[in-house]
Amino acid sequence: MNYLMAFLFAGALCAFAEVILDNTKLTPGHITSLYTVMGAFLSFLGCYDKLIAKFGAGATVLISNFGHSLYSSAWQGYLEDGFLGIFSNMLCKSSGVITGAIVIAFLVSIIFKPKN
Repeated sequence: MNYLMAFLFAGALCAFAEVILDNTKLTPGHITSLYTVMGAFLSFLGCYDKLIAKFGAGATVLISNFGHSLYSSAWQGYLEDGFLGIFSNMLCKSSGVITGAIVIAFLVSIIFKPKN
């Protein structure tokens, strides 16, 4: 049942993004930014943790989870160190994912050559 719920949630968000992409002049970059901000906003409202509890990996592998991790890290930094903690702690939770994406992109660029 967990797999089904994760698939349905992630699939619904991806289908919604496709509908936006097909029916508006928004680019994939706009939709990525929209989903990141939406994840941060849902985290601000306290809803994103409930989505993770209900849908599991379906809610944690999407770009909206990046917004959630940015917000929750910044909030934790604010609680620990005050206003400056927002900036010093913001990328703590997501730095591993960002580093992994950079390393994998580098390795793929070495292995495969682009077509002209």
